[in-house]
Amino acid sequence: MIDTPTRRAVLGAGVFAAGSLLTSDRGVAQAPLPATPACHDGDEATLRQTEGPFFKPSSPERIELLETDMAGQPIELVGFVLSRACKPHAGALLDFWQADDQGRYDNSGFRLRGHQFADAEGRYRLRSIVPGNYPGRTRHIHVKVQPRGGRVLTTQLYFPGESQNRSDGLFRKELLVRTAKNAGSFAGRFDFVVD
Repeated sequence: MIDTPTRRAVLGAGVFAAGSLLTSDRGVAQAPLPATPACHDGDEATLRQTEGPFFKPSSPERIELLETDMAGQPIELVGFVLSRACKPHAGALLDFWQADDQGRYDNSGFRLRGHQFADAEGRYRLRSIVPGNYPGRTRHIHVKVQPRGGRVLTTQLYFPGESQNRSDGLFRKELLVRTAKNAGSFAGRFDFVVD
């Protein structure tokens, strides 16, 4: 018989795992970042948002969007893909795309675009830069999340403390990444809850 992890075990492992990812070889954060939001059995799924005009299918598989000599503040984003019962979605597909530090999207290639699969515990890890804002939009990262055999969740992640959050009509506080900064490095956490 296979043991199914409990919500408490998943969340406890989540705090530990995110903390270990965030304090790995780069020493990004000194303490684990809490879940965003903390998953409770029966919770609503993560808020859906438009994909916008810049999505491109067939992005390369990679966790590292950061390239040599790329301008911008590096960020390491980690988290989990969980069910509404707070169970991990092993192998869930996550497809990320974003603007560069000047607010420009690469529409001819795959710069700052990539997909990956969550591990056996539902964890993902993305290394990129903090995107720039552009007229009408605050800083954000686009993502599509799809558990194996499940529906695609399309949404956007936002950053706390941004002045343009107040004027961006798409901004939602429920989609704020939890962040920590240490010695010039930047870390974030967001846990996706999917149907």
